[in-house]
Amino acid sequence: MDSGSASEKAVANGGAGAAARPQWSFLRVVVSFRRWWRDAVIGTVEQGEVIAKRREECALSSRYLFMTAMSAGIAVLGLLLSSPAVVIGAMLLSPLMDPIMGLGFALAIGDYRWMRQSAHSLAWGTLMAIGLCAVIVFLSPLQDITSEIASRTRPNLFDLMVALFSAMAGAYAMIRGREGTIVGVAIATALMPPLAVIGFGLATLNWTVFTGALLLYVTNFVTIALTVWAMARLYGFSATLSENQTRWQNFVLGLVFITLAVPLGFSLHQIAWEAGAARQVRSELSAHFGTSSRLSQPEIEFDGEPVRVSAFVWTTRLEPDAEVRSEENLARLLGTAVDVQLKQFLVRDEESAEEAQLASAKLAEEEATRDRLEELAARLALAAGVEEDDVLIDRQRRRALVRAVALPGAPLETYAALERRIAATEPEWRVELIPPVATLPSVTFEGEEPGDAAREAIALAAWAAQRLGRRLTVAGPEEQAETVRALLVGQGAEASLGQTRTGEVRVEWAPNEGE
Repeated sequence: MDSGSASEKAVANGGAGAAARPQWSFLRVVVSFRRWWRDAVIGTVEQGEVIAKRREECALSSRYLFMTAMSAGIAVLGLLLSSPAVVIGAMLLSPLMDPIMGLGFALAIGDYRWMRQSAHSLAWGTLMAIGLCAVIVFLSPLQDITSEIASRTRPNLFDLMVALFSAMAGAYAMIRGREGTIVGVAIATALMPPLAVIGFGLATLNWTVFTGALLLYVTNFVTIALTVWAMARLYGFSATLSENQTRWQNFVLGLVFITLAVPLGFSLHQIAWEAGAARQVRSELSAHFGTSSRLSQPEIEFDGEPVRVSAFVWTTRLEPDAEVRSEENLARLLGTAVDVQLKQFLVRDEESAEEAQLASAKLAEEEATRDRLEELAARLALAAGVEEDDVLIDRQRRRALVRAVALPGAPLETYAALERRIAATEPEWRVELIPPVATLPSVTFEGEEPGDAAREAIALAAWAAQRLGRRLTVAGPEEQAETVRALLVGQGAEASLGQTRTGEVRVEWAPNEGE
């Protein structure tokens, strides 16, 4: 009996040990990861330097107010003219990102004096931008709601996600010292255009526009501030709060984020409903005409009451009561009143209907293509600081090229970021922005291999060499210089070894022939 009891205990202990082993293995992985994160990631962050720089850029200065005013003026004019290129220029100038980033860092370390300073700068910049935009709109003869204005009056959950991911990229860039990324973040989050639309709504007493743009602006700046706070805490920026105070801070900030997400979720649901309604409208209109007819893309206005629908139909048989039947059926399907306006064109046969539809579609496509190329040229001209006539547009090869002038204080990263941003909107085109000749970044090795920052510097040098059509030389310790040269050649640049010397590796421009 004792022997059996001992065996049972051994089996029980063995089973318990087997069950515990995976648990302990998981805990060891977690502990190892936390140790690695603390030593290899947090330990490499110069927190004092990051905080000092963020504090300096959050101050309410004459430069901050001047650049905010200039950005606001450019933004509202771009919105009134419905020019995306001008609006992008306003995004690049806007300094509002600095105090919002400061709010996030101040929350993370519990520095409420810094928080008040950042909030003070943000409030002054916000109010000044809204006021200036309202005055410009009030004095302007153009007060129509353009597509650029309308697109910033219906924020949804996707806008929150854009601000979230952009803020993560921006916070990482600030913490790790890769601030060239901020150019792309400034464009993606678009802080200034919503303020200009708020000013437009105030000047025209259009409260739908005013409240929609206000919600978009609040979404952007709150999401950025909270994301920066979370990233800073993740990278070891600690607060002087007690454990209980920290829990309350986490709870309140999480509640703010959720509260902001709820109305945006409802807005996204409305947009999804409208997309489904558009499919039902097209299906219903097509059902009233035979297979020989052709229907244009219906234009639908959901803002008013009733919902207004208009379309063209090329048909071999006119249907006088099609509008009435469509209104009745769509009202039942959508649960709201619908006003349908159909323009029917009588054609001989199905082939004639197809030809008429194709001709109409081709004309619309040509107009859209022409407008799109004009917009692309305008954006490239603005990014390069030149006139639109200086932009080369090759429609056959789908290539757009422009040579940029030197912008004061703009490093090579700025030109590369602008090219990437514009190229992302035109995936079928080869967009090339040729930068001015500027000093190339140095390459710092972490051990025997170049680190992430060094690889970014190498990629930037290769890009600049390809755009300018120039060769590079690599100077430094022989083995490291050869590694950098091989990486440059692998990325399409022509590079040769320069002078062997101690210290960091330098990538430099090779002299042109005759120099």
